[in-house]
Amino acid sequence: MPDLGTLSSLAGRKASTGPLFGAAFLFGPSLRGRPFGHSSARMTTNGDKMAVVLLSGGLDSMVVGGLAREAGYRLFALTVDYNQRHRIELQAAARVAEALEAERHVVLPLDLSQFGGSALTADIDVPKDGVEKGAIPITYVPARNTIFLSLCLGWAEAVGARDLFIGVNALDYSGYPDCRPDFIYAFEDMANLATKAGVEGDRFTVHTPLIDMTKADIAREADRLGLDAGMSWSCYDPAPSGQHCGLCDSCRLRCKGFAEAGLADPTDYAASP
Repeated sequence: MPDLGTLSSLAGRKASTGPLFGAAFLFGPSLRGRPFGHSSARMTTNGDKMAVVLLSGGLDSMVVGGLAREAGYRLFALTVDYNQRHRIELQAAARVAEALEAERHVVLPLDLSQFGGSALTADIDVPKDGVEKGAIPITYVPARNTIFLSLCLGWAEAVGARDLFIGVNALDYSGYPDCRPDFIYAFEDMANLATKAGVEGDRFTVHTPLIDMTKADIAREADRLGLDAGMSWSCYDPAPSGQHCGLCDSCRLRCKGFAEAGLADPTDYAASP
């Protein structure tokens, strides 16, 4: 496993100079049926099928990976090191991939701080005043899920996987446009128009089992799957101490989810959400 360095804060980020892409690290040993969502945790068993799982290290992606594993998929986990403010999540992703027994875990450098445009990729303060309804917050990273799912798609086609898993959620979330069902529908259509496999009839499916879950539902799923939620990371603006800040949108949603689920929150917060 590579040394991922000091990942706890903006100060730990690499300078935003040099190539956009770097060398990938390798670790290793659906919507087609629209409507959305698998609010039940139990998905159809799929034998020896492979799935590419977008694994950020957050609670949602951990649960999505757990559901894919429960359904019988061989897991190929993709984590993107986009020089994000909260690079400590890369360490969480490594822990989660190991716990899920991913067949391979790729950490792919793609320095989106060269583009900026977000509090997660530029020197812009992360809001700490709570989730603002009806507005897209500055923590939105331009086209992030479009970029990341495209990387998942490329890897899936290369290894012969036809199932992609992503932990987007359209209920308890920050209002990002690339977490909505319409976006996932459109991406899946594009995937089957833009790939050799798709045009030859070997279709891709984008699975979003958390799309219609509350954060409490997701916390319960982690518990049901026997996953240690404490190994995941949610905070956008880690405290210098390495704790979750407790006040950003992501911390507030995480805390709310555990409270509403009636589960103990294993998260170490620097301030009470």
